[in-house]
Amino acid sequence: MKSGDINMLQGSLWDKIILFAIPLALTGVLQQLLNSADVVTLGKLVGKNAMAAVGNNTSMVGLIVSLLMGLSLGANVVIAQNIGAKKIDKAHAAVSTAFLLAIAAGIFFCIIGEALVAPIFYFLDVPTIVVDMAESYLRIFLLGLPAMSLYNFEAAIFRSKGDTRTPLIALIFATVVNITLNLIFVLYFDWGINGVAAATVIANIVSAIVLFRSLIHAEGIIKLDFNAMHLDKAQLSEIIRIGLPAGIQGMVFSLSNLLIQAAINALGADAMAASAAAFTIEINVFCIVNSFGQAATTFVGQNYGAGNLRRCKRATWVAMGLSTFFTQSFCFAVLFFAEEILSVFNSDPEVVRLGVIRLWYIVAPDFINVALEGFSGAMRGYGISLTPAMITLVCVCGVRITWVFTVFANIPTYEALMAVYPISWIITTVLLIAAYFYHIKRLKPAHSKK
Repeated sequence: MKSGDINMLQGSLWDKIILFAIPLALTGVLQQLLNSADVVTLGKLVGKNAMAAVGNNTSMVGLIVSLLMGLSLGANVVIAQNIGAKKIDKAHAAVSTAFLLAIAAGIFFCIIGEALVAPIFYFLDVPTIVVDMAESYLRIFLLGLPAMSLYNFEAAIFRSKGDTRTPLIALIFATVVNITLNLIFVLYFDWGINGVAAATVIANIVSAIVLFRSLIHAEGIIKLDFNAMHLDKAQLSEIIRIGLPAGIQGMVFSLSNLLIQAAINALGADAMAASAAAFTIEINVFCIVNSFGQAATTFVGQNYGAGNLRRCKRATWVAMGLSTFFTQSFCFAVLFFAEEILSVFNSDPEVVRLGVIRLWYIVAPDFINVALEGFSGAMRGYGISLTPAMITLVCVCGVRITWVFTVFANIPTYEALMAVYPISWIITTVLLIAAYFYHIKRLKPAHSKK
């Protein structure tokens, strides 16, 4: 084992899962801090309309980022399974393939995103007062997608062997750069929302470069060797087979949130600003849930590759137990200091009031997401990615679309709209639990499928 790696195949699980998940959660928090820094800078130094403009982009950005992260998760699983099975040549091929896929995907989605900006804003019916700022921010942000894609895939490569600290260090550099440039571009150059977007793009480039250098100088399985760089069709197929449904699962949440964002827009600038502020808080709570879900994916992936189904099942339950503890602890703190935290973003009383309402509807029941992410993550570790994606597509989208056009249409209040989140989570989680136990009874060791 190299420094920073975690031996997932032997020994106790709880301490190793914590060592894996906590740096990963901090990485997620720092990624959100890049966006939070934008919201805080604009809310304090430019105004709530600029803050609302960024809020309108949250779901659209999440849509693309979710797909990229899902694809990178496919690379994580494929590399982890090959490591567990001690198939070193295939692991090397998967690393090389993942790197090339990252570059291609980032450029492709940058082009597609730029082409869809205008139609998406028309669909969302973004208010005239913020539409120009929102479009300007998004167009600049999209230019950084290739770097963001590269960082996510590079981070997935490190995590496949248990190293979650190196991606965290890279993101610390990027966060410092982002916050510093936000202040310089807004205070000294008066670039406003364009400066904030440019700072985020530069920060994404920094994080990708730091991990790129680390991969070049790495030792062992994940070393990036340009002399041996090639696209392995078999590994590419596996990465896409597992990663694409995982990406679609994440996109489903963002797609449904686009619909909800359109409904929020109809409630006015205060509701838009409140949702933008509250989202930056609640997504940090989700980072904890997601980190333990990814821990389940990676630990299950390696042990499934090694043919140890019993340890796979134990890792799943341990990860969810730890996730429950850490998530609920953070939730209590967020809800207790909700008003104070929201005031950091914008001190307008109505914005704070609506933000608190959103946090109670979304953060308080976040324990439901522990099961949702835990069982989804475990299934992806086994290579079962389509099932959780389809359940999420049908349940989350179906419930939220139905709710917006029925319940919210008849009760057009902020509270009625927020209630759709926990309701859709509950329905989705129940079906995911059933699917998990259905598949787990029929699993065979990975080597018997080769």
